[in-house]
Amino acid sequence: MAWQSGTRRAVSYLESMALGGLFVATRQPVPIRSMVKVLLDLPFGEVRARAVVRRVTPARGMGIEFIAMTQEDRARLTRALQPMLAMQ
Repeated sequence: MAWQSGTRRAVSYLESMALGGLFVATRQPVPIRSMVKVLLDLPFGEVRARAVVRRVTPARGMGIEFIAMTQEDRARLTRALQPMLAMQ
């Protein structure tokens, strides 16, 4: 996944993903309440979203909550998560 906060841009691994947000693995997370632009490259297409940092684990990563995405992006994210949601 790619993300941007202010002028900082990075590519990171995801530790977890859900309809409401992500946990981004990064040794240098941005502060809580920072705004983040997210780009996910999923099998069904790209998903772009705006998010806010809700939790920071120093030297490990940050939990971010989606706050805005288009209906099309939400549909692609939902489709990508369907196999995991069906297992619950």
